[in-house]
Amino acid sequence: MNKFMRNLCLSAAVIGMGAGAVSPAAAQSGTSPELNDNKILNISHRGASGYAPEHTLPSYELGDQMGGDYIELDLQMTKDGELIAMHDETLDRTTDGSGLVKDHTLEEIKQLDAGSWFNEAHPEMANEGFKGLKVQTLEEVIEHFGKNKNYYIETKSPEVYPGMEEELLKILEEYNLIRQNGPSSRVIIQSFSEESLQKVHDLNGDIPLVQLIDYRTQATITDEELDHYHEYAAGIGMSYKKIDEEYVQKVREHDLLIHPYTVNDKEDMKRLLEWGVTGMFTNYPDVLEDALKELKMN
Repeated sequence: MNKFMRNLCLSAAVIGMGAGAVSPAAAQSGTSPELNDNKILNISHRGASGYAPEHTLPSYELGDQMGGDYIELDLQMTKDGELIAMHDETLDRTTDGSGLVKDHTLEEIKQLDAGSWFNEAHPEMANEGFKGLKVQTLEEVIEHFGKNKNYYIETKSPEVYPGMEEELLKILEEYNLIRQNGPSSRVIIQSFSEESLQKVHDLNGDIPLVQLIDYRTQATITDEELDHYHEYAAGIGMSYKKIDEEYVQKVREHDLLIHPYTVNDKEDMKRLLEWGVTGMFTNYPDVLEDALKELKMN
């Protein structure tokens, strides 16, 4: 058995502790449930955003078709309290509008073109069908793909949007996406804001949470920090460029998932898989699928 396959088996042991079984550490700490899965997660970052405009239906659809296990959404909140799929707090980069999301109603944002910018930025991937694409609400994405898909949702800039967590959980409950078909949710919620994740954990402890960490230099982490994250989260995420194999193994030893972002090169993917990550974000989910297949064959 090669190193990757050993790590894959270990990954199944760590990730698959969902249905009625948690690690002793989890049982003692009262942390949210581990994810009920037995595979390394291919997380389509803003959809297959290397091929189509991020956070649009074509991008999400491509991510699903290319083997993505989760549709990843960043959330912003409009002036009238609607949750929309958008990475930035401003409209300028990914639409033909300008200004802060929080200063515009959903009706105003729906008038914007959320696709043409991609054709201009990536002429090699340009598609006439991208012109005029609309910004999607969280509810519209769920209605389009259904409650049998998996959603990896980030509360983006939650300090700017009071009530974001309550609105998010309200929508997830309305669509029966919490504790569906067993003890694990079809939803993972991530955030750089510990306060936001702690709020979600207090509101509903059945949703797996991932704490994002922004390292400015090479990543280091202590046992105390990992024990703290384990009190409320199922895993952590960070830039793949800031970690090494020792870091990955230390996280794994604490029964936490590790989902680095945003990995687009196949050789980087293979290296991370050899190190033992339990999933990763990528703009090219088809490339990650190929990397997984190639390592399994070796």
